[in-house]
Amino acid sequence: MLPHFPVSFLFLTAGVLGSPMYDMMIYPPMYVRDTFGTFNHTQDLFASTVIPIFDVQPVMAEIEGLQLKYQDALDFLSGKNLVALPDALSDPGLDALSDAAFTDTTSDLSGFVLFGSTTISQQANMSFSRMNAAAQSATDPLTDEMQKIIHVPFFGQLEFGKKAQQLSVAFDTGSSDMWVPANCGDCGTPQYNAAASSTYRDTGNAFNMNYDGISYVEGTLAYDTIGMGSLKVNDQYFGAVTDVSRNFNADMISGCLGLGFSSIATSGKPTFFENLIMQEKIEAPFFSVHLTRGKTRGSKITLGGYDMSKAVGPMTWVSVISKTYWTVHFDGAVVGGNYVSGNVDAVIDTGSSFIYVSQTLASSIYANVNTRGWPRSKLQALASSPIRATPTPRFHSRLAGTDFGLSIQDFNLGQDGHGSTNCIGGIIGLDDAFMEGIVIIGHEFMKSWYSVFDYSHGARVGFAPSINNAQ
Repeated sequence: MLPHFPVSFLFLTAGVLGSPMYDMMIYPPMYVRDTFGTFNHTQDLFASTVIPIFDVQPVMAEIEGLQLKYQDALDFLSGKNLVALPDALSDPGLDALSDAAFTDTTSDLSGFVLFGSTTISQQANMSFSRMNAAAQSATDPLTDEMQKIIHVPFFGQLEFGKKAQQLSVAFDTGSSDMWVPANCGDCGTPQYNAAASSTYRDTGNAFNMNYDGISYVEGTLAYDTIGMGSLKVNDQYFGAVTDVSRNFNADMISGCLGLGFSSIATSGKPTFFENLIMQEKIEAPFFSVHLTRGKTRGSKITLGGYDMSKAVGPMTWVSVISKTYWTVHFDGAVVGGNYVSGNVDAVIDTGSSFIYVSQTLASSIYANVNTRGWPRSKLQALASSPIRATPTPRFHSRLAGTDFGLSIQDFNLGQDGHGSTNCIGGIIGLDDAFMEGIVIIGHEFMKSWYSVFDYSHGARVGFAPSINNAQ
């Protein structure tokens, strides 16, 4: 286990598409840091260990993309402008398929230590059993394009067309469209060679994802055979993109695979995973995600299956309350034993790095972080010392009545400047109007919780303690 960090925390706030600023937890005058005066690391003179320095630039880039990505979230969550989901995705028969993949068990987890402090006692819960040998599933290794401590984004391989051309795509539960470049003159990433596939068809219909004129992809709606491992979907619709804005033109990632519900798909077509269900290509109607902590490789996504080696505890199910994003109810947060009410919708998003909330909620959360008793002159020396019996802020997200702990290893984003005794916290406050009624829960949470996204039982998300917490 990594050491805890008994330090005071700042929280990052940003207005919509505004300049970055930092408001200290104890609310002194505004503290603004030079965004270009960043360092990779600073040396702790007391402990001779390396302390990470927070780099604001990749975070602000993610925030800008997030604000564009979720610009229609309030409309979607209120039921506006939705595409009707195929009836097959609500078939009660999906429940039996999912139930067949797990059994009722009583998991004796006495003494199992989670996050270095919280002990899970013996409890009965739903735990996945070993998959049937005949079950169809596929696992794709995910690579993490790390920028310092920031995981943006996780991507893997899909196969396109008759000759199974491989392209890297971001796996994103916060969107529902698939697109890759094809005959794109401005794209610097590997492209799909549509002419090499005899099964490729271009509908001629425009495919556009335009975000306030700032970020965009443009092309036509096409379809072809698309696969991951042994799983293949015939006639899968996707955007064959011929023009993209610069921020979508990454070096290693060609496109995006949306894994949200097709009710919010720009294309109006079922997603790749929904087609796997409807074409009966997978045994179980769920996919599961394991995200590593601090590693470029080792993450994975499993379609139609569950990797028992990546979870070390029972599965807890949380009902989906809006079949748009993977949306669950966020009751609030438990911080240092104090409850902070939220009562908003929470989107579980594999395409986001942190936990994003309104500025008002962020202020309430950080007001309950207790670092009293540690003189500021000692904080830096202790920040990298392997002392476990220190008062550290404990965070639990309460989803639909169940508390889910957040590891301090993921919460602490690093010092806010060279030689500072303050650290940036990973619960990030955005403009209240933009975040009205919603929080976005990303990698910072999922690195502690192996996550299962299930279309059965009315749609639900399952969380089991990740193997990360036992290492």
